[in-house]
Amino acid sequence: MKKLYFFDFDGTLTKHDTMFMFLKHCDKFRFAKQFVLHLPLFSLLKLKLAKAENVKRHFIASILKGHTKSFLEEKAQSFFEENYPSLIRENALEFIKNINRDLSESYIVSASLDIWVKPFADKFNMKLIATEALFKDGIFMGKFKGANCNGKEKVRRIREEIKDKKFDKSIAFGDTEGDRAMLDFVNEGHYEFFH
Repeated sequence: MKKLYFFDFDGTLTKHDTMFMFLKHCDKFRFAKQFVLHLPLFSLLKLKLAKAENVKRHFIASILKGHTKSFLEEKAQSFFEENYPSLIRENALEFIKNINRDLSESYIVSASLDIWVKPFADKFNMKLIATEALFKDGIFMGKFKGANCNGKEKVRRIREEIKDKKFDKSIAFGDTEGDRAMLDFVNEGHYEFFH
């Protein structure tokens, strides 16, 4: 039986959200300063008076904008080396290890930026569908290439990726409302399966 697997990353495969962890890993001083400056925006977000995608983009840009792609890739690799496998849920690791690669295709589908999720996807031998960082002449512009990969956008990106490939069963794993559309899209959706 040919299977198609889709795994959300933050909170599903990982024990913690990785955005703050990675941004702090890149520049502790800049992170601390920008975190304080962004507290009013984070408060508006909690009160649902600000759009999550805008706050996320603004905060990421305040720390990473202007850095080269090679610098960010090096930081992503060192972040991976420091946090693998401790960041990943043990039962998720076990599950991934036991996937039959000959009869399946696996994807990480994440709202996190592709920069820091890629080393994990590579380690798991999975394809990556994620929010994409926009680079111009090798410099991060502080913007996303396309939409934030969350909610219905996850399904749109999955459809775009798999096109008309034929599989007997599709299975997805998620842990937030942002994963609901993906969980509803597949044959078998699992919420907080590895928790």
